Amino acid sequence: MYDLHNKKFKGLDNTDNGEVSEDTIFHYRQKDNIVWATYEGGDIIFGTLSGRLDRDTIAFNYQHRNIFEEFMTGRCITTITKKGGKLFLNENWQWTCGDHTNGKSILQEIDDEEEESI
Repeated sequence: MYDLHNKKFKGLDNTDNGEVSEDTIFHYRQKDNIVWATYEGGDIIFGTLSGRLDRDTIAFNYQHRNIFEEFMTGRCITTITKKGGKLFLNENWQWTCGDHTNGKSILQEIDDEEEESI
């Protein structure tokens, strides 16, 4: 099982119908197999997510307020991989509001120095 506690991630790639960008920073926390995070940046004013980790997969729900003053909600299945010493979160998500479309995102682990340069 992966340890995501106090890890930070940024958006690396997203489908066109998503709101996460390279300016979006996620701060993850974890207790046993419960995972939660806050996120903000780019088109997202502030968001939260929470879910359950099972080996290398997280199933979670998310919600955020965007710059258009919309409250957006969704669900996601995330697979964790590790490349070059960094964790990557490969996400398959679906809006549970609006048009209910699906999308894919990739988040990349960053350190504090990388966050300051964003």
